[in-house]
Amino acid sequence: METDRRKHYIVMTNRSKDPGLGVTRYICRFLEERGCGCTVFADNESADQIRLREAAQEEAASCIIVLGGDGTMLKAARETAESGIPLLGVNLGTVGYLAEVEPAALDVSLEQLVNGDYTVEERMMLTAQILRGEDCADVEQAAGCLEKGSAFCTQTGRETAVQALNDVSITRKGTLQIIAFRVRVNGQILSSYGADGIVIATPTGSTGYNMSAGGPIVEPGADLILLTPICPHTLSARSIVLCPQDEVVVEIGVRTPGVIQEVEVNFDGSGLTTLRSGDRIRVTRSPGTTSIVRLSEAGFLERLHRKMDG
Repeated sequence: METDRRKHYIVMTNRSKDPGLGVTRYICRFLEERGCGCTVFADNESADQIRLREAAQEEAASCIIVLGGDGTMLKAARETAESGIPLLGVNLGTVGYLAEVEPAALDVSLEQLVNGDYTVEERMMLTAQILRGEDCADVEQAAGCLEKGSAFCTQTGRETAVQALNDVSITRKGTLQIIAFRVRVNGQILSSYGADGIVIATPTGSTGYNMSAGGPIVEPGADLILLTPICPHTLSARSIVLCPQDEVVVEIGVRTPGVIQEVEVNFDGSGLTTLRSGDRIRVTRSPGTTSIVRLSEAGFLERLHRKMDG
């Protein structure tokens, strides 16, 4: 079978997972021997991330091959979200729910990729907007949590919109304390309680922090939003499954009069910002999606069993 020589691939490598770039070079040789083009990004610096985004937008790449673990996959998703180019993860980390390809199966997997023997799954994402005090977003502070120039962060008027493929997690900051949360869904009060935090997750992120906090595991192709409290100080707080069209607003309350509480907000475990009492975060479904290459015919439950028991 003659390979289409117009195919081009972008390889994004987490250098700490492939320190000598041995796996990266092997993949490039494999692709080039089959008449394919290859562009590598492995510096893990802000300038390299900017070049990666530019390449994803300008080059007609067939796929972005991501070497690392799930963290690297999430980083690639946010850096190239606007390109629509599908991602294929090579697992050089530990569990690797998103990074499907194991090093032992690299040759077979790359051959499938070049031959077009794969499917593409579309994964829903979340958009989070920081609201400071009286509906006024501190754009500079919110954007400062992210890499300079990141496509992960876009500004809309006075608000900063941040995308996440896995989850938006709100956790306590500093000393051991219970945080007062007020949760609204579509403008209606859902619940008020004290907890260590809250995870708002997509189906893709259901096997991450959401699962560790006791939330349900969901088939990643589903369309829904998961809301899971972290160590709630109540007997009634439970995970809630919401419609994908729902708008979730979490407000940081005051547990002790006169004492300002602070929390940390993480987007896919990476971008970080701080909220204080009176601040809110609004989470909705993102209009964009992340495309994930699937080479195996194994279903989600089979993959989950293999990863968790492996």
